[in-house]
Amino acid sequence: MDKDNRSDLFDVSIVEEKLKNVKSLSDLTGPNGVIQEMIKSTVERILKAEQEAHLGYEPYKKGDKPQENSRNGYSKKKIKTSSGQVEVAVPRDREGTFEPIFVEKHQTFDPDLERRVTSMYARGMSTRDIKAQLEEFYGTEVSQALITKITDKVLEGVQAWQCRPLEDVYAVVFMDAIHFKVRQDAKVITKAAYTAMGIGLDGRVDVLGLWIAETEGAHFWLTVLTELKSRGVKDILLACVDGLKGFPEAIETAFPQTRVQLCVVHQIRTSLRYLSWKHQKAFMADLKQVYRASSLELAETALNELETKWGDVCPMAIKSWRANWTHLSTYFAFPPEIKKMIYTTNAVEALHRQFRKVTKTKGAFTTDEGTLGISRALPT
Repeated sequence: MDKDNRSDLFDVSIVEEKLKNVKSLSDLTGPNGVIQEMIKSTVERILKAEQEAHLGYEPYKKGDKPQENSRNGYSKKKIKTSSGQVEVAVPRDREGTFEPIFVEKHQTFDPDLERRVTSMYARGMSTRDIKAQLEEFYGTEVSQALITKITDKVLEGVQAWQCRPLEDVYAVVFMDAIHFKVRQDAKVITKAAYTAMGIGLDGRVDVLGLWIAETEGAHFWLTVLTELKSRGVKDILLACVDGLKGFPEAIETAFPQTRVQLCVVHQIRTSLRYLSWKHQKAFMADLKQVYRASSLELAETALNELETKWGDVCPMAIKSWRANWTHLSTYFAFPPEIKKMIYTTNAVEALHRQFRKVTKTKGAFTTDEGTLGISRALPT
C-alpha cells in the first residue's frame, strides 16, 4: 500500500479516542470483544451439535432413509454474561421437539456460561479433557456420541478461528511470545507461543492468532507475518515488538512500509544489566529524561547528555540505545495518548498474564493444539 494514501484510510483520531479510555485489559476485551465472540461461536457450535444428535444426521446429509424431522432455521436468544449481553442463534427443527441442554430453552441468564466455555479451552484442548468437561456440564445421562460430536465441533472452531480472514489494514499490531510446557515424545519441553494482537482502523482490538514453536526467533516471526499476509493483511501501520534480534528486519521483509516501535521497557531492562546496582538509581533518573521527553529533539538532546555523563561508566548500556534508537524513538511522532500505548508491549503482555491465569493449574499441555486453545480462553 502506498504510504501517501494511508491518511485516506486511517484516521489517527479514531484510535486515539479509543485508547484514551483504555486502563486495563478488560477495556480491550469487554462487551463486543474477544471473549464475547468466543462465547457466541462456541455456544452456537455446541447447540448445532446437540441438534445434530437430536435429528440423527449432519446438515445436508439425510442419507437414503426418509427423515420425518428436519432443520428449520434459527431463533435469536440473548444471554446475559458478566461481560455483557451475547446474542446467539439457536437452531430449530420443524417438529419443535429440539430443546437444547447447554443453553436451556427459557434461560436468559447463565452466570456459569463463561466458566463453562473458557474452562474447556483452559483445560488444554485435548479431546480427553474436553470430553471430561462436557460430561461435567451435561451429566452422565448424555450419550458419549453427543459428547464426541460437540468435542469435534469445538476443536473445529479453534482451527477455523486460527485460519479466519483478517482485515486489510491494522493501525497497530503488538507481537510477543509467551512460554508454556508441552508434552512431546514422552518428555515435557518448553515451547514458545507467538501472539499477535491488532488494533483495526476502527479502534477494535483483536487477537489475530497464536503460533507454536520450540524457540522464539526472528525467523519464525517472519513465518507468522507471512501467514498474516496470506490471511488478507496488506499493511500494518505500526508494529510494537520487544528487542529480539532481527525482529525489525523480519517485519520489514514482510511489510516494508510498516514502522517499528521497540519496547522501551525491554530496552531499559537491557541497559540495567550492564550497570552495578549502586549506579542504577542515578542512571535511571537521567534515562527518564530520554524516554519521557516531550519531543524527539528533546529526547536526542537528553540521550547525548546521558552518553556524556555515563559513557565511560557503562558504555554498553549507552551503546544499546544508540544501536536501536531508530526503532526505539518511533513513538515520539504520535500524540501523547497513543505514545502511552505503543512505547511498550505491555498491551500484549497483559494479554499473556490473562493466559497465565487460565493455565496456571495445568502442568503441561498435551499437544501444541492444546496450547493454541488459550488464545480463546480469556477470563473476564
